This record gives sequence, C-alpha cells and structure tokens, in this order.
Amino acid sequence: MRMRGANATDIAVLVVAADDGVMPQTVEAINHAKAADVEIIVAVNKIDKPGANVDRVKQELSEYGLISEDWGGSTVFCPVSAKTREGLDDLLEMILTVSEMHELKANPNRKARGIVLEAKLDKGRGPVASILIQKGTLNQGDFIACGAASGKVRAMTDEKGRRLQKATPSMPVEIIGLSSVPEAGEVLVSLNSDKEAKEFAAVFVSENKKTLLEETKTQMSLDDLFNQIKEGSLKELPLVVKADVQGSVEAVSQSLLKLSNEEVVVKVIHGGVGTINESDVSLAAASNAVIIGFNVRPDNTAKMMADNQKVDIHLYSVIYEAIEDVERALKGMRAAVYEEKVQGHAEIRQIFKASGVGNIAGAYVKDGIITRSSKVRVFRGDEKIFEGELASLKRFKDDVKEVREGFECGLVFDGFGDIEEFDTVEAYTMVEVPRE
Repeated sequence: MRMRGANATDIAVLVVAADDGVMPQTVEAINHAKAADVEIIVAVNKIDKPGANVDRVKQELSEYGLISEDWGGSTVFCPVSAKTREGLDDLLEMILTVSEMHELKANPNRKARGIVLEAKLDKGRGPVASILIQKGTLNQGDFIACGAASGKVRAMTDEKGRRLQKATPSMPVEIIGLSSVPEAGEVLVSLNSDKEAKEFAAVFVSENKKTLLEETKTQMSLDDLFNQIKEGSLKELPLVVKADVQGSVEAVSQSLLKLSNEEVVVKVIHGGVGTINESDVSLAAASNAVIIGFNVRPDNTAKMMADNQKVDIHLYSVIYEAIEDVERALKGMRAAVYEEKVQGHAEIRQIFKASGVGNIAGAYVKDGIITRSSKVRVFRGDEKIFEGELASLKRFKDDVKEVREGFECGLVFDGFGDIEEFDTVEAYTMVEVPRE
C-alpha cells in the first residue's frame, strides 16, 4: 500500500507523531518515497499533547536524510495538530508552494489517465475500483480500460459517497462499470469506444505475458550479479536487510556497505527488525533489490510472493557468511548455494518421559513428511524455541526413516527436551541450488 501510494503521487506527506517519534513504519514509508523519487513534506502531528517534542522528531529524521530547513537542510517540516487543526493551513500552503516550485501540473483537457489505488468485488455493484485521476478529465459514460479489465463508467462517486458527473486531475474517485476487478497499481485510461477499450485490455494481457517472461530473466539475484556487472547493466546493488535485533541490522548493513567498489555501489534501501514480510518483498520487487535475512525467516505469504515475483532472498545465521557471499557474488566467484526446503509440519499432542532419553514428543504429522535426517525447528505460537536435529524418529517402538502426513510418530530432539503439548515442529532440509 505504501509502495503504491508513493508511486501514485508527486508529493508525499510523511506524518510523524510528535510524542512517539520515528517508528518502523515511518522508516518503511521514507524508503518507499525515496525509491519512488517523490518530494517529502514532514507533518509533525499531535503537537497539542504534553509529551510533544518536535526537535526530537527532526533529530531522528535527520538520520534518514530528511533535514529540516531551519537546520540547514531542504525538507519542509510542518508542526500540526489534527485534533485542534493547528498548523493545517500552513501544511496546505507548503504543499502548494512545493508543487509550484516543482511545477507540478496536469492537463484537464484530454482523455483521462489514472491509477488504481484499491479494487474490490461488491455483491450488489460488481467490480469497484478506487482511482486517482492523474491527467485529463474522466466523465460518466466514458469507455475505459484498466489492465485486463475494460468497460464503461456507469457511476462515479467521491470520497464522501457523492455522485459525480466528471473527475479532474488529482481527484480520488470510486467507479463502477469495469468487466472484472483490476489489480491495485494498474493504470486506467479513457478511450473513444467500447471496441478500443476491449482491444486495449487484450493487448495488455498479451504484453503482460511477455513482460513477465522478461522480468523472470532480468530480476536481480546474487547468482547472475557478476554477469550484470560485466555487461555494464548494473551500477548499484540494492539490498533489503532484516534481522532479529536492531544491532544486527546495523552491523550487517554497515559490513555490506563496505563491499562497494569502483564498479558497483552496495546500497541498503531498507533495514528492519523481525520476520521478512510481504512489505519487504514488495519493496525489493519495486527496487529490484536482494533481501538479506539474518537470524530471521520469511513468513508464508512473503515466501509465496517472493517466488511469484522472483525476488531473491538469502538467509544467514553468521554475519561473515553473508558478507563473504555478497563479496563472492561481486567477484563472480560464488560458492555452492544451499536453499532451505520445508518438508512438513507436525503438532506435538502428548509428551512421554523415558529414562536415559528424556522427553519424547508424541506428534501428529499435519502435512508433508518428517525424515530421520530432517533438520527441525520447534515453535511455541510464533516464537521459535529450538532449532537443530532429531536424535530419533519412531513409529510406535520402531526406529523409522520417515513418517508421512496423517500418521503419528515419536520425536526426540538432539539436546532439547523443554517441549509442551501443541508446540509445532517444522522439518526442513538444505538443498543445493543447481547452477545454470
């Protein structure tokens, strides 16, 4: 959502609470705005609260390259209060001033062009799309095409639900009349006839297939990094760094930045704490970046999204391994690459105590397969409490090589017995990624 917003606008208003300061989502918004190359105006909100400290916000944002004009920088800061409305007129005035300085204009006397901010399927109204008009004027009754969808504007409403006959540049409107639900971020265009609109949508579908094939070939990855450097097509290696703690984010980021050389600049476009999520993947996809994870993993949604969008994710538990891997990639000498492949999941249903062995987990395999050679992780809720190897895998009293989905088994973890009922076991293996 932040990525689409940054790409759809000319000026980004970054709202930061005066009492809270810079939050992780603030940093994410800054990175998306910078990636989209839009002007940033900072609105320091909640100045009516007793704990408000505008200077602290200025200090924190200066670390991200947003330096206030009164501190010798070029970023406009506007202290405001949404509650008392103090400073809002100044903010609007500064938006107008910045737009005049950058000569941000649009021609209303042409066919409309806009971008889809959000879209949904309404039971009563059919496909509904929220559009931001960027150029031209959209009229009720116009023939339109939007990605693979086409149609005619049957009705148009503003943000308050009022019916409109026309919409001019910079107006957000909700329209109905498209043949299907478009993707958020798609471009909407107004055309002369229904036939033109349908042809435009058909061309989009065929061109999109070609684009997907090309993107699959050119998406950034550490494996083909050296070839891109040799071809001269790469001058910058953008990275998204995620780690388990802030100190690790800074340590990994600083170490990787030192790898820059005369041919390519290593640039960390975002660093954050926690699991690699959908937002990290979308930022990496938009910036053609590689994701480096240190002691963290992608969640299921992020993993699927990364596979679909061909975003390269590399996971490490030792800092020097991450540094050496990127360094080898820059020199075209990457070592064998191993990728984690999840084999299956089991749920601990009962715990048995055995002398000389310790706790044995009576588990039910919910999906996939658990093998004797599997590496395993044990989770209690979302928290990982163990990662290591199996000491034994049993079916009833017999040692077995594997247990499949739908069967029960006995698990003993190597050097770990602090298990509880309903803990989740994830089995995985490391497989070598074949070289092309």
